Amino acid sequence: MIALGRQVCGDLAAASAREWLVTDGLGGYAMGTVSGLRTRRYHGLLVVAEPGGSARRLGLAAIEPVVRIGDRTVRLATDEWAGGSVDPAGHRHLAEFRIDEGVPRWRWDLGDVVVQREIAMAHGRAAAGVLFTVVRAPHEITLELTPLCTWRDAHGERTAYGEPAVAAAADGFVFEDAYRVTGPGWRPGGDWYHGVYAREEAARGLNAVEDLWAAGRFEAGLASGGTAEITAAATPFDGALPAAAGLVAAARKRARKLVRQAGVRDPAGRQLAIAADQFVVDTPAGPAAVAGYPWFGEWSRDLMTSFEGLFLSTNRHADARAVLLRAGATVSEGMLANTADTGTLEYNTADGALWFVHAIGRYAAVTGDLDTVHALAGPVVEILTRHRDGTRFGIAADPADGLLSQGKPGFALTWMDARVDGRPVTERRGKAVELNALWISALASAAELLGSAEFAAYADRAAASFRRRFVRPYGAGLFDVVDGPAGDDPAVRPNQLLAVSLPHAPIRDAAPVSACAPLLTSLGLRSLAPSEPAYRGVHRGGPAERDAAYHQGTVWPWLIGPYADACARLGLPTAGLLDGLELHLAEWGLGSVSETAEGDAPHAATGCPFQAWSVAELLRARRLLAA
Repeated sequence: MIALGRQVCGDLAAASAREWLVTDGLGGYAMGTVSGLRTRRYHGLLVVAEPGGSARRLGLAAIEPVVRIGDRTVRLATDEWAGGSVDPAGHRHLAEFRIDEGVPRWRWDLGDVVVQREIAMAHGRAAAGVLFTVVRAPHEITLELTPLCTWRDAHGERTAYGEPAVAAAADGFVFEDAYRVTGPGWRPGGDWYHGVYAREEAARGLNAVEDLWAAGRFEAGLASGGTAEITAAATPFDGALPAAAGLVAAARKRARKLVRQAGVRDPAGRQLAIAADQFVVDTPAGPAAVAGYPWFGEWSRDLMTSFEGLFLSTNRHADARAVLLRAGATVSEGMLANTADTGTLEYNTADGALWFVHAIGRYAAVTGDLDTVHALAGPVVEILTRHRDGTRFGIAADPADGLLSQGKPGFALTWMDARVDGRPVTERRGKAVELNALWISALASAAELLGSAEFAAYADRAAASFRRRFVRPYGAGLFDVVDGPAGDDPAVRPNQLLAVSLPHAPIRDAAPVSACAPLLTSLGLRSLAPSEPAYRGVHRGGPAERDAAYHQGTVWPWLIGPYADACARLGLPTAGLLDGLELHLAEWGLGSVSETAEGDAPHAATGCPFQAWSVAELLRARRLLAA
C-alpha cells in the first residue's frame, strides 16, 4: 500500500515531510521520517508511555548507520544541525521506502551493495527492534551503528550537562537505569552531539535544538544475507531482550491477524485496519485509545467518537465491550473525564458522555449484546438525568423547551475547544447544535434500549423544540448555537451535520447538507465557511496562531463520517467522496490520516500526523458506503 521510490526518498523536503509510526500497544511508539531526519522533538526509536499515554519519555533517539566497503565509507543517517547544515545526508542513497504489513522498511542503494533496515515494536511491552540486512554485497562489509541517547519528557528537550550514567550490560549498555540497548560487537564510547535541530518544532514556534549522547557503537561484519539486530527496551529488562528479527516477524503476524479480523481485502482497508490498532492501548483498567500521535494521550470525547470505527468496524467486539464497561465505571455527576494529559483528570467536556451513550447504542446495534447494555443502564440513566437536571459548567436542559444548554465564561466545552492565552476561541455558550443532536439521539436510544417511556417523551419534546429553534428560514441550514450570550449564531459550521447523521437525528431533510457544501474538501470538512469573517485558511505558525485557526476554517477529516451518514440517509450522491482521504494514506502520516489540514487549497496536512478519530471515521464511512 505504501511504497516510495528514489525521487521521493532522495528529496530531503519530500522525504522528511512523510512520517512513519509503529506502536507498542501501551501508548509508546517509535516514529520518524522517510529520510531518517528527526524533524520533531517527538521522533525516536523508543518512546515510553505511562499508562494511557498521558505522559511519555523519549529514550533511544536514533541509530546512526555507517557502512564500510573496503576503503569506502558511507554514512546512511541524515542529521540537521543548528545553523542549517545537513550532515550526513544519507537520504541521497535511499532508493526505497515501504510499509510492509505495518513494518517500515528502508533500502539504501550503494551500487553493488544494498542495505535494508526494518523497525518494529513489541506488543504490550516498551521494546523496539531495529533489523539491518545486507540484501546484496559481493563480499563482506562492515556495519557500524551508533546509538544516540537521551532520557527526557517527550514534550521537551535536554541539553548537555556532564556525562549521563551509562552502565555496561550484556551485549550493550543501560542508559540512566531507564532502558537497555543490545546488539552485536558493542564498543563503549561517549560523546555529546551538540545542536541537533528539529525543523518542525521551529515551524511550530517552539524550541528546536537539543543535545544527544552518542553512547558508543555496535559493529558487525556482514556478507550478503547477513543481519545485525539492535533491541532497546525500557525497564524491566532483566535477562535477554527480544530479538529484533522476532519483533519484526511478530509485528507482521499481528498485522495479518488484524486484517483477517476486520474482514477487509482491499489495500486501503488493510492499511486502515492496521492503523486503527495503533491507537488501541492496554491500560491497568482495560483497553482504551490514544487520541493521536505524537502528543496526545487518552481523551474520552475522542475515544467515544472513534469507538465505532476503531472497534466495531474492525470486529473487535470484546475490546469494544471492555471499553464501554470501563468508561461506565468512571461516570461522575453524569460526565466522563475528558483527559489526563495535563496531569490530572479533567471533567471539561459537554459532549463526551453523550458520545458514550451513542457508542452504547451502536454497540448494541452491531453485536446484539443487550446484557452489556443492561449492565450499563445505571451510568446511562445517571448521564441523562444529570444532563436534564443540571451538572458541571452550566450543562442542563432548559425546562421551557427541553434543549440542552451549556457554558461557563472562559471555558470551551464542545469539541471546538481551542484557547489562546487561556481564552476560548469558539466558546459557543448556549444551546449548541451538535450537542442537542447528540442529546436527542441519546434520549431516544436510551428509550429504546431500556424501555423508558419517560426518555422517549423527553426526546420527542426536545426534537420538536430543535426543529422550531434551530432551522433557519429559506433552506439555509441550521443555526450553530441558539440562545447564546449574543443571541443565535448563524455561522456556517459542520456541527449541523450531526442533526441529520445520528441514528435518531431530529432533522430529515437536505438543507444542512446543502449548507455545508462550502465546507467540503477532499480531506474532510472545514470548520467554518470561507465566506465567514472569522475564517482562517492557514493553520501554521506558533501555538497562538495555530490555535486561533484550529476551528475557524481548518479542515477536519473526522467530519467526513457525519457527512457520509447524512448523504446515505438522504440518498444524496457519494461517488468519490472518500478518494482524497484514501490517497492521503500515502501523503503525510504514512498509512494513517492526519488530525487536520489547512482550509485553503491545496489543504496541506497539519496537527497530529496520526489521529484516531480521523482513521476511525474513514473506516466507518468506507463500510457504510460499501454496504
